[in-house]
Amino acid sequence: MGDTPGALPDIRFQATDGLTYNPNEPLYWERSALAKELERSFELCHSCRMCFKYCQSFPTLFDAVDTHGDVRRIPEQTRRKVVDECFQCKLCYTQCPYTEKENHPFKLDFPRLMLRAKAIARREGGIPLRDRMLSDPDRLGRLGSLLPGLANWGNRLRPNRILMEAVGGIHRDKLLPSFSSPTFDAWFRTQTGGAEETPDGEHPVVLFATCFVTYNNPAVGKAAVAVLRHNGCRIACPGVECCGMPALDAGDIDLARRKAKRNVTALAPWVERGYRIAVINPTCSLMMREELPLLLDDPADRSLAEAARRVAAATRDLCEYLWELRAEGHFKEDFRSTPGASVAYHAPCHLRMQSIGFRGRDLMRRIPGVRPRLVAECCGHDGTWAMKKEYFRLSLRNGEKAFAGMREAEAEVWSSDCPLAAVQFEQACGRRALHPVEVLERAYRDDGFPQRVSAPVAGAGAD
Repeated sequence: MGDTPGALPDIRFQATDGLTYNPNEPLYWERSALAKELERSFELCHSCRMCFKYCQSFPTLFDAVDTHGDVRRIPEQTRRKVVDECFQCKLCYTQCPYTEKENHPFKLDFPRLMLRAKAIARREGGIPLRDRMLSDPDRLGRLGSLLPGLANWGNRLRPNRILMEAVGGIHRDKLLPSFSSPTFDAWFRTQTGGAEETPDGEHPVVLFATCFVTYNNPAVGKAAVAVLRHNGCRIACPGVECCGMPALDAGDIDLARRKAKRNVTALAPWVERGYRIAVINPTCSLMMREELPLLLDDPADRSLAEAARRVAAATRDLCEYLWELRAEGHFKEDFRSTPGASVAYHAPCHLRMQSIGFRGRDLMRRIPGVRPRLVAECCGHDGTWAMKKEYFRLSLRNGEKAFAGMREAEAEVWSSDCPLAAVQFEQACGRRALHPVEVLERAYRDDGFPQRVSAPVAGAGAD
């Protein structure tokens, strides 16, 4: 290409001087630096094309290169489309051979590059009303939980949903999570007499319930508390906020950073006391492990940056934490009922991104008779992306393999570590998926499942 008269010079795959994924660096916000990295990354991705099967960003990019002949000739409108169609499932990163995690000098991180492009666009052009609304689930949750009956009725009322679509851009057919009262946090305080932690327990752990469980599905949090208590844990639930991932998805770096700072300030003292942090939603555990230290990596506040790294190091996915308890000999397998072999287990994208295994599935295997069928496909929900009117149908199309896999299992019980994936399955398949911790909590009870376990074994189980 470079030897042809009139052709553009070749693009090198090596990282440019515009490379950074740290929003605390001034370089992050320079549009000229971003342009260099977009050009390099688009060229590298179209030359590889391994990720053609993931989100729409890649087919859009590849079709544009095929049409225009060079990534530098792609129209700006198409470039914006590539950015907007990335819904941060991060599956491309887990498969990419050119990442820093793979020790490759190209240091490609397509999802973070798309976040950077969106953040710069939002800083220059402002954050649209819909994104401002969806970027702060705490605010929505507090409002919805004041009068949950009225809020839930409004979310189901057809004329209201048509209005929400016209004004707020939320698709009229999207199944929206219900609001609950009391919230999980309020319920937890009733169990502890108003204290932030339970009065006893041998194994100290902070339960990061997540905003979704707090305001929309406290049942998962209650099941987590029951399972942790059954296994001798001392549970703390200090006041925390949303992990900040919805704000990142909206390109609102400032809001994401504020939430990260508040959470680190709340959690760091518990970590100093030796508590690990068990997070119910894999998206939130991923955010706290990988994005939170980067958001707070500010040379102007090294103590906060170090606290963020300590919090990240102490963070576990909930089932990962329970599996660690088992490895330490503290997980009880005195199950009293069982769903039997008929369990379909969905492995969420953000769980796979953490490379920690499928511990929810592994824990359910400890229940007598359970042989979960693994479905490792994207459900397509991905935070707030599936709620948006222009992406709702695409989200269902993206989740077709996951829906098919769960149906083909012909299982009585469906399970997923991601509560939003459970919403997507209910939307597409009419089936509610339980969190693995809900399955465990039921199995500890005589009446949890119709099939009784004849002789439950006390103490930790053996392989």
